[in-house]
Amino acid sequence: MTVASVLAACGASRATLALPTPDRLRRTNFSGDDVSLMGGVAVCAGAAGGLLALRDQPRLALTGAIATAAAAAAGWIDDHHEHDFAAEAKGLAGHLGQLAAGKLTSGTVKIGLIGAGALASAGILAGPRPVDLGTRAVTIAASANLVNLLDLRPGRAIKSAVALAAVAATSRRSRPLALLTGAVALSGAPEDLAARTMLGDLGANALGAMVGVALAAHRRPAVRLGAAAGASALIIASEKVSFSHIIESHPLTRRIDEWGR
Repeated sequence: MTVASVLAACGASRATLALPTPDRLRRTNFSGDDVSLMGGVAVCAGAAGGLLALRDQPRLALTGAIATAAAAAAGWIDDHHEHDFAAEAKGLAGHLGQLAAGKLTSGTVKIGLIGAGALASAGILAGPRPVDLGTRAVTIAASANLVNLLDLRPGRAIKSAVALAAVAATSRRSRPLALLTGAVALSGAPEDLAARTMLGDLGANALGAMVGVALAAHRRPAVRLGAAAGASALIIASEKVSFSHIIESHPLTRRIDEWGR
């Protein structure tokens, strides 16, 4: 059923990208161009279609659906209702600082929604073992956040999700969801790389949560622990350094980042 799931995901994603873009889903990107947020909607449509078709892996499909839906909801709020909350803060520390001061930001809501979805999904995968539960939950939540942090240039978040999916695919247990995640990401790659669409928080969070579940379902504890630690370390580092500056400062990473644009 993995092939059917991949085909369903690609079909749903491409069909969504063929739809006209409503005015509310238009944004200005980093270079000042008008782009469509339909890339994020296509990720969600592809994920939904693929997960529904993953009938021979109901547990994996359920965990993927829970985490992806929670992350997508969080991303939608940040994309469209950011100004309904208190003044925005930058970074994890900024959002938690606002919360400590009694102010609720859309970023804080995102942390809560993504965290709840990650914990629920991890509970299905891990059962009652606290350490395993915590590792898997951190893997899912941190992956959702990390992919979103990387969505600053065309194709960057998609490439990172595909790379993480490749790691997850090394385990037979997590391979169906890893392949599905890769299919969802690559389905919208041409438009994203051409800067006609962008993922936005909706698509980046959903894609990151999806690949996070694939990593959290990996058979080897060392891979799960490495994913949780690595993603968390990068998120913490992002509070002090610019990923774009680091990527663009080194010839190899710059070449990979620019490939396909």
